[in-house]
Amino acid sequence: MDSTQLELLALVVGLLVGAGAVGLVVYAVQARERTRLVTSTDLPEGTASVLQGMDDAAVVVDPSMLVLAASATAEVFSLTVNDSLDSDRLRHLVRNARQTGVPATESMTLKRGVEPRVVAARASVITPRLTLIVIRDITERERVEQMRRDFVSNTSHELKTPVGAVMLLAEAIESAADDPDQVRHFVRRLSAEATRLGQLTSRIMNLSRLQSADEIAEMRDVSVDEVVRSAIESQAIAAESAEIQVARGGERGLFVRGDPQILTEAVSNLLANAIAYSPAGAQVGIGVREADGAVDIAVADHGIGIPETDQQRVFERFYRADQARSRRTGGTGLGLAIVKHAVQRHGGSVELWSRPGRGSTFTIRLPLVASSELPVSRKPKKPKKTGAKAPSRRNAP
Repeated sequence: MDSTQLELLALVVGLLVGAGAVGLVVYAVQARERTRLVTSTDLPEGTASVLQGMDDAAVVVDPSMLVLAASATAEVFSLTVNDSLDSDRLRHLVRNARQTGVPATESMTLKRGVEPRVVAARASVITPRLTLIVIRDITERERVEQMRRDFVSNTSHELKTPVGAVMLLAEAIESAADDPDQVRHFVRRLSAEATRLGQLTSRIMNLSRLQSADEIAEMRDVSVDEVVRSAIESQAIAAESAEIQVARGGERGLFVRGDPQILTEAVSNLLANAIAYSPAGAQVGIGVREADGAVDIAVADHGIGIPETDQQRVFERFYRADQARSRRTGGTGLGLAIVKHAVQRHGGSVELWSRPGRGSTFTIRLPLVASSELPVSRKPKKPKKTGAKAPSRRNAP
C-alpha cells in the first residue's frame, strides 16, 4: 500500500471518528434536553399571559400539587400561586390525567369563599412535570337545568289530575244521558275542572314568563293604592262568598316602579290565599307603610297558619302545606311561587310570619320611588274609618 492510499484511509478513519464524536455530542445534548424537560418546572413561554386572559379559573401545578401560575379568576376558589391544591377531587383529577396522558374532566363541588359551587374541572398535561387545570363554574347552568326538569315533571303531574277528571266526567255524562239531574251534576263538576285546568295553565304561563331572562316590558311609576285597590276588587266575589271582610289600612300616596299588572297579580294571590285559609266571618287585612326607603304591603289573616317546617317551602312551585285544603279550594300550588318571582323581578322581597292557629302575614317589600305624578308624603296618613289598619307582624312574638 503506497503513501497515497494510506493517506486516504487515514482520512476516512478520521471522518468516521469525527462523525462518531459529533453524533455522541448531539446525542448527549438531546439527552440533556430531554432530561431537562422531564425534570424542569419552568412554565412554557406565554403560559402566564394566556392564563391572565382566561375568563375561567385556571392554574398550573407541578407533581407535588404546588400552584406555579394562576389566572386572576382562580383566586375566588382560593387557588393562589405558591399554595398547594386543597381539594382532594382536584388532586385525584390531576393524577388521572398524568397517569393516562389524556385530559381528564369531572364535575365536582368547590367552595367559592364559603359558598359551595358546582364546577366542571379539566386537567391536561402540558409538560412532563406540569399540569393545567381549568375550572368552569356551572352552578347557574345546573340550577336552571334542574329547575327545568322539576318544572316539566311537576307540571305534567299537576295537569294529569284535571285532565283525567275531565275525561272521566265526559264518560259519566255520556253514561247518564237519560238522567237530566245526573247530567246537570256532572256538567257542573266538569265546568269546575275545566276552570281549574284553565287557571293552572294560565299560572304556569305566568310563572314561566316571570322566570325568563327577558326584561319586564312595562316599567313605570306605579301607585301602590292602585295596585291594592285592583287586588281587592279582583277578590271581592271570593271574599263575599267566603263571608270574609277585607280591610285596607296604612299609608296612601306611595309609589313603586314596576309593571302594575304583575304587581296586582302578586297582591291578589296573597289576598286569595288569605281568604281561602280563613274561617267564615273572619277579617283579612291589607296594610301599606313606608319604611327605610321601601314600601311594605302586608296581607294578614287570622286563619289556620302555617307550621314552621313548611314555611321555608311554601314559595316552591306546586308545594302545598295543606294538601286537603288546597284540593277543596282548587289551589294550584303556584300562587306563592308567582308572588316570589314577581317581587324579585321588581328588586324586592317577600317575607312570611305565621303561627298555627293564629294566622299568617305575608309582607311584600319593594323599593320606594318619588313619583312625578304625586309627591310622596313623609307623614303617615290616618286610615279611613271604613277599614281597620292591617297589623304588621314583622316583629310579632
